[in-house]
Amino acid sequence: MKRTNIFTIKYLSLLLIASTTLLISCKKFLEPEPVSSFSQKFVFSNVPYAKSAVIGIYNSLSTQNAYGLYLSGYYPYDTDEMMGAGGATRDNERRDLARYNVISSNGGLSTAYSNCYAGIERANICIQQIPLMDLYSNGSPLQKGQLRRLYGEALTLRAQFYFDLIKHWGDVPAAFSPSAESENLFLPKTDRDTIYDRIIGDLKIASDLMPWRTEVATLGDAADERLTKGAVKALRARIALARAGYSLRRSPQQMQRRPDYLKYYTIARDECAEVMARRDQHNLNPSYKAVWKDYVCSRLANEPNGELMFQVAEGGATGTTDGRIGIYNGTRFAGVGGGSPLVLPTYYYAFDSTDVRRDVTAVPYETKSDGINRTGHAITSIYDGKYRREWWANPANPTNATLFSGINWVLIRFSDVLLMYAEAVNEINHGPTADALAAVTEVSKRAHSGNAALVPNIPADYDGFFKFIVRERYLEFGSEGIRKYDLIRWNLLQTALNETRINLGNLGNATPVAMNAPSYMASPAAYCLVSSLPQFMYYFNTTSADDSRIWANSLYKPASSTVPAGTTRVPWVGYNQINPVYTSLFAFAFQPNKSELYPIYINVINASSGVLTQDYGY
Repeated sequence: MKRTNIFTIKYLSLLLIASTTLLISCKKFLEPEPVSSFSQKFVFSNVPYAKSAVIGIYNSLSTQNAYGLYLSGYYPYDTDEMMGAGGATRDNERRDLARYNVISSNGGLSTAYSNCYAGIERANICIQQIPLMDLYSNGSPLQKGQLRRLYGEALTLRAQFYFDLIKHWGDVPAAFSPSAESENLFLPKTDRDTIYDRIIGDLKIASDLMPWRTEVATLGDAADERLTKGAVKALRARIALARAGYSLRRSPQQMQRRPDYLKYYTIARDECAEVMARRDQHNLNPSYKAVWKDYVCSRLANEPNGELMFQVAEGGATGTTDGRIGIYNGTRFAGVGGGSPLVLPTYYYAFDSTDVRRDVTAVPYETKSDGINRTGHAITSIYDGKYRREWWANPANPTNATLFSGINWVLIRFSDVLLMYAEAVNEINHGPTADALAAVTEVSKRAHSGNAALVPNIPADYDGFFKFIVRERYLEFGSEGIRKYDLIRWNLLQTALNETRINLGNLGNATPVAMNAPSYMASPAAYCLVSSLPQFMYYFNTTSADDSRIWANSLYKPASSTVPAGTTRVPWVGYNQINPVYTSLFAFAFQPNKSELYPIYINVINASSGVLTQDYGY
């Protein structure tokens, strides 16, 4: 027997209240009238309330149970770039998630899993109801355009939630209509390829409905963090690459790639090419630093080049609408905030000295309350810097010990479109074309302050170009929650973790030895020539307002035994800092053909009346 619609009516009432809470932040999409209760028929009788319902779907992305914390701070680690939360490793909670020491009773598994389905339910209601609205077919041209955009947004957000589920749990139950319409709420797992194909198809529909970034004004909408056509196309490309890549299968329990993978590389190539053809809509900001300092951390959503294609809007200072971006992660300022996860020493030295991305992504210091002086950190305490507190503005107080920041989490940037395009072309043609080489060069050139002479040599053969892509994505997207899932779809996670652990040991020797060039990605010649790195670094105790110097000695040469005047010493490479205790924490419980996915939370399994199974060796 079907469930009564009372659930749906009450759910939409709560949905609208939640969306109203979201919208009182500094990121205002609209200002709906306060209401306490709506019938489903009334909600979908006019554009403003239908818009509120769709904003409620967005809210499921911003909560701490999604990209406000768990999907941004806990789930994406450990990798060859970053190490998750330090301290105790057997807490059966978030620290174990990073170490791959995961059992089905880990409470950190339930939050994001349940939240994804809450978002899907919200989306399913909107996807069902919006096309049934009289205004959808018979309204004014403006009303019809607005409702088509809302319908496209709901399709896109549902695709994102299913993508998050598949990335972490593989085959999952899939429902594409509201639960009130279902005769059976205990659904078995659906093969991920079936879900992928459905959402890839939905995103094609959505992209045809959506306006480009500069066209939203024609619908009476302001520029904000809502999805537009370019973002939908970029997400479709990202999901297509995941569908084309390797993933851990239930039977046999192995990492496998389907034989039709080139079909999905073609989808990714074509979507990226369409976005790249519209440089009036999306392009790189000339400054890598400005993207983060002047827009993300300054809470200015509308980066003028359109590089920030898909952001999760945070705000409202509650755990259900806001996130801990730059609070859990990021740097410390005046003794508060940040510190988890940590940048690996091997990642810090993967950047060449002229790559501006290093000093944006990795910060081996914290800033004092005067905003000028800094305290240098040991090499094992390097913070991720893209959300650093000293860049907060508009109007954020970096010295505030608040739990919430109102700073957006960035999901997709235009540089990802360029690199996805190049990767897809290389796979389809079994080697890069001139356009693919140009796309990668564009990203690397920006990373070297626009100086083409500093761009490393880019191989023109299939294997060499792929390894360069692996490296360029490594350097471009550090601490953005992308690397783990790239390594999984390339079936390189085990290799990357093993080789990183070895290189951490090399840096930690009492007399540090050269790091090995990773076998799975291109490396500049200098990578292997670091046996003379300093065992100590000396930071200035005071600096002037116009002096950005931190270190008194070189990062690439042995340090003098004499302490420079006016400095303090911190340990750098060597056994006393990168010691066996440190290296033994890193991804210590990873098991290939198991740890690529999480178990489903035990209470979910128990509540399914035997329908759901626990797979992948858990």
